[in-house]
Order: sequence, then structure tokens, then C-alpha cells
Amino acid sequence: MASVGIVGRGRVGHALARALREAGVRVGEPAGRGEVPGGDAILLCVPDSEIAQAARTVAGAARYVGHTSGATPLGSLDFALHPLQTITGSGTDLSGCGAAIAGSSPEALALARCIAEAIGMLPFEVRDEQRAADHAAASIASNYLVTLEWAASELASRAGVDAPFGPLVRTTLDNVLALGPRAALTGPIARGDEATVAAQREAVAATAPDLLPLFDALADRTRALAVAP
Repeated sequence: MASVGIVGRGRVGHALARALREAGVRVGEPAGRGEVPGGDAILLCVPDSEIAQAARTVAGAARYVGHTSGATPLGSLDFALHPLQTITGSGTDLSGCGAAIAGSSPEALALARCIAEAIGMLPFEVRDEQRAADHAAASIASNYLVTLEWAASELASRAGVDAPFGPLVRTTLDNVLALGPRAALTGPIARGDEATVAAQREAVAATAPDLLPLFDALADRTRALAVAP
């Protein structure tokens, strides 16, 4: 793999182009819609709904064509490489993050693995029938975590409290990664203090009733986690 062409001028396309370039792979500027980049392999970094059209545009331009979607099956493409990272700009560090890879042949799979490892990602194979569940799990781990932190800040704000949750969130996540979810769990549910949980629920109902279904769902799942073997 001497060169990679990228289609897509969004955050993922620019981040992958920068990372590959820094790894010594020849990469031009990401191509836009309807354009065909050069390269031994072409990577489509476009929205899921545009993958089919982008694939038709670059058909025959490279031996291997792949996409970066987390949920879309391979279809007629040769490989897939989905960075397991929240990419907010071209400077996002991809080294050390996971990369869900797939290939239509052993050679295509090896290429996806090679690209991932070249920029320091940790590749793991995901079959087509696993892709939707894997992508949903990634959304829970990342996107829904953002929503959860918003809910916590919103509840505190409505109660008139300006609480610095950052250190708490960072330490909690560090504990989960180091110890696993069950061992990292603390708080009233973990210690069986249902009276405190009931008081919390009353406060949520009074302060932010729209968040009560979320609170109840999280409390139920946390109770299940607390007693899990």
C-alpha cells in the first residue's frame, strides 16, 4: 500500500488523510463529491446515504475501494474501516483507538488491517451481521454518554447549582476502563440505599420531570448491574 485516495472532505476524511500522511503513506487532499482521487486503494469517507453513489463514481479507479461507515455492510465494496473514535476535526488523534475492519477477501481484509495499523489504530474484525449491533454499542459508549452528561448538567442547572462534574466523569471513566463496570460502580444503588434513590427521584420529578423516564431507566439498569455476578 503505497498510496491511498480519500473521498470526502468532512472531519473523518481530513483526519484520516492527516494521520496517513504522518505515517508516511502518500495521500492527496480529500476529493469532493463526483471527484475521483488517485491511489492504490480508495477510502470513501462519506455519509452512509452517499456510499453507493460514491462507489459508482470511483468504480475501476483502484484495485480496492472501502468505506468508513460503522453500520453499512460491505455490499459490493472490498473493505471497511470504521475508526472507533469521536472525530471532531482534522487534528483528532486516531492512534490507540479501535478500528472495526472487514474485507471481501483475505487480501482486502489484510489491507484494512494494514491501513489501521499504519496510523496506530487497533483493528478488530466485524462481520456484516454484527455491524449494526457494534455501531449501536459505539453510539451508547460515545454519543449517548454526551447526552447523559447533558442531562446531568441540565438537572443541576435547573436546580440552580453550578457543579463541576468534569473530574467526577473523568475518574469514573478511568475506573470503568481499569476495573470494569461492576467493580467501578459506586453510589446509593451500589450500596443498597434505596431511600436516597427515592429522594433523588422525587427531586428529578420536581425539578426536571422530562428527565424522569431517563432517570428511571438508568436506575433500573444500575440495579441490575449492582447484582450482576
